Amino acid sequence: MAKDVIIALDFPTREETLAFLDQFPAGEKPFVKIGMELFYAEGPQIVRDIKARGHKIFLDLKLHDIPNTVKRAMNVLSRLDVDMVNLHAAGASEMMKGALEGLTRPDGTCKPGSGRPLLIAVTQLTSTDAAALKNELLSDVPMAETVMSYAKNAADSGLDGVVCSPLEAALVKEKCGENFVTVTPGIRFADSAVGDQKRIMTPEKAGKSGCDYIVVGRPITQAEDPVAAYRRAVRDFLGQ
Repeated sequence: MAKDVIIALDFPTREETLAFLDQFPAGEKPFVKIGMELFYAEGPQIVRDIKARGHKIFLDLKLHDIPNTVKRAMNVLSRLDVDMVNLHAAGASEMMKGALEGLTRPDGTCKPGSGRPLLIAVTQLTSTDAAALKNELLSDVPMAETVMSYAKNAADSGLDGVVCSPLEAALVKEKCGENFVTVTPGIRFADSAVGDQKRIMTPEKAGKSGCDYIVVGRPITQAEDPVAAYRRAVRDFLGQ
């Protein structure tokens, strides 16, 4: 399983986003995440523009709706030639299966490498802690058990992996198999501010904890030297 660091491009405009990417040398093309803020501000064209520059793209829109709506939306998103896309596992199995159908090519191919992006499901946001799970989401089921249940449903629905906290990645691998992809936000350097994340881990520890991809935003994008911060995350995560 390939491992990589994904930079979260949490910028409000195209200009700021491209100015950030321009700091990297011509031959260095990090895997990047385009989330709701940037996508809603600039639309599909920003995806095309960044793809044309040679970057792999995780389109992080967290779809969550009735199965047919998600299926049709995924069919549209598949035309953007992204490498990874996601939805909320809380939408349940029929929605996840519909999303996979939406990504399937006309010739019936639906496996990664056949032209479709990896399809992953969000289990629980890394900003959600046990207190919020119990008091606001009204679930007495422990966090780890909730995440494992969502991950198993995603695997049984044919998805490629899940978004989970780095604290749960190893358990997901145990439950769903080594080839089931784990994408983990909530990554902070030991000397970084925690911010609004609750369930966090350093890149080095994440690399040893079953994480296939780590998503790093502010510790890189707001660093004094973003390129150096990115390279540090890669070295720590891959153990180089």
